[in-house]
Amino acid sequence: MPPTDLVIRDFSPADIPAITAIYAHYVKTSVATFDLEAPDEAFMANKWGHMVAFGHPTIVAESGGRLVGYAYASEYRTRPAYRFTCEDTVYLAPDMVGQGLGGLLLAELIRRAQAFGFKQMIGIIADEVGASVKLHEKQGFAVLGRFPALGYKFDRWIGIVHVQRAL
Repeated sequence: MPPTDLVIRDFSPADIPAITAIYAHYVKTSVATFDLEAPDEAFMANKWGHMVAFGHPTIVAESGGRLVGYAYASEYRTRPAYRFTCEDTVYLAPDMVGQGLGGLLLAELIRRAQAFGFKQMIGIIADEVGASVKLHEKQGFAVLGRFPALGYKFDRWIGIVHVQRAL
């Protein structure tokens, strides 16, 4: 169960240090991201600022005054024909995994992406992160394909799974 004092709210620039720290954990310890070096706060501020400038859904979860997760839906591809399709991203503080927070964040992200005007949502997930695939399936995503050995991290090849949901 998620914490009883959980608040899901809009992103604020003051959230950048916590977002950067959460993401850095996954860069260093998992294949949830294919980044090999953790980006700094300036990079993350620019990335999130870009999404906010376009009005894309950017949300965070707080518990006990601490940022414990975040999610966003932004450009799937930059070519104009893709303008109604977004790619989702959800990350949780490591101690919050398995408590239902990911589902809450993804459900709220879907709602906000629909309100924004996106019509399709894509998830691109490392094949080894089965919990993320299940999280998406619970929210109505279909697995469209598996692509073996597309990324190389931690001295091994990792495949990806594409999931999609109409909004």
